Amino acid sequence: MPQTTAEALRRAANLIHTDGLHTGEYFMDRTTGAIDVTAAIYITAEGGIPDAFYTDEALSLAIISASAPAMAAIRALSGSLPTEPSYTEIVDGHQVPEYIEHVSNWAATTPVFGQHPPTTSEVIGALLRAAQVAELATVPTQRTAA
Repeated sequence: MPQTTAEALRRAANLIHTDGLHTGEYFMDRTTGAIDVTAAIYITAEGGIPDAFYTDEALSLAIISASAPAMAAIRALSGSLPTEPSYTEIVDGHQVPEYIEHVSNWAATTPVFGQHPPTTSEVIGALLRAAQVAELATVPTQRTAA
């Protein structure tokens, strides 16, 4: 049985807890093993670590964005954050949200009126809250007879 979005988010939280949160260049730090939040979601959704995560941001973005389960989890996390994603116009009048950029930048950037970026614990907490919301969204509602 494929894992759910909630399971992918919980596993990403655990991966960041064990390997550390990376907020620097590329999606992983080869020296420390620390991992970007969106890369952690991809790894838990798809398995395996693409070599590009260490060296090639553009290819990493393409790899992550091509994964439907990873993008579902990234969209769920993005939707739970207190900020909105930016949009890129792909053709005149048509824009798409930049979910990967939104989540990755949120984890690495000091918010307006803030003093520091979110801590690793805060990022893990956001992943777990998004997992809870995703899980609740998939629970069927019970109907009562009228």
